[in-house]
Amino acid sequence: MSKRSSITEFLLLAFADTRELQLLHFGLFLGIYLAALLGNGLILTAVACDHRLHTPMDFFLLNLALLDLGCISTTLPKAMANALWDTRAISYQGCAAQVFLFVFLMSAEYSLLTIMSYDRYVAISKPLHYGNLVGSRACAQMAAAAWGSGFLNAVLHTATTFSLPLCQGNAVDQFFCEIPQILKLSCSDAYLREVGALVFSVSLAFGCFVFIVVSYVQIFRAVLRMPSEQGRHKAFSTCLPHLAIVSLFISTIMVAYLKPPSISSPSLDLVVSFLYSVVPPAVNPLIYSMRNKDLKATLKKLILVVVFT
Repeated sequence: MSKRSSITEFLLLAFADTRELQLLHFGLFLGIYLAALLGNGLILTAVACDHRLHTPMDFFLLNLALLDLGCISTTLPKAMANALWDTRAISYQGCAAQVFLFVFLMSAEYSLLTIMSYDRYVAISKPLHYGNLVGSRACAQMAAAAWGSGFLNAVLHTATTFSLPLCQGNAVDQFFCEIPQILKLSCSDAYLREVGALVFSVSLAFGCFVFIVVSYVQIFRAVLRMPSEQGRHKAFSTCLPHLAIVSLFISTIMVAYLKPPSISSPSLDLVVSFLYSVVPPAVNPLIYSMRNKDLKATLKKLILVVVFT
């Protein structure tokens, strides 16, 4: 029997060793998780209920909130359960499901952020053609492409990763099942298949990154050519939330996967992975609501309804 087939569970990395710190981490994670659920849930409700928010950008924001909810729900509940019950175990099937969902949702979110940069480019650089280029049908097709590309990417990586024989035990040096950590458990001559798939995905991600950069270069050029200072301010205001989220998403991913091996350690990897997998879904609603007046007004109404009913 192979090493892979004999493994029935993996052991995740614990955030703390003492019971008091485990409970403290549970309380912290619970607060972050509830904040993410509340923030993204309010955005979903606001966009769905307020006709003023039925614009292409708000449609993409609704999809982003769905992806953020799914992403943080893939990793944090299991980490909270392990901290609460003082365990590290996750089943083999649960680990595979976690890898699939995490890659699916993160890939789809990155694709969606790329599409949202295109939306901002068209809105500011080609406003007269905005209705034709970013109509309701085009929005649905682009959103479907983002979700579909994430699904195909997740199938590719999950199938490749969990077809590898594991020869280095079952201890994953991360608080959730992350592909690079699972590759460390594979036989030395087998992990190259997944490395090839990772290179393919990194190439696509780099292409999206270049597209985002080029889009914002064109946006800034168009904004600086505007004669009205009020027009420039309004244009920058519509771009800043998306640019902030893109910067947060890409910077934390780059730190997680491109940092030199010489500075890598289990504790640093844990903190960095927490930053890119948990922080963006929790703060994205706050970033978008700060600059969107219609969204902010609708969220205030929803909060008042929730508080006084």
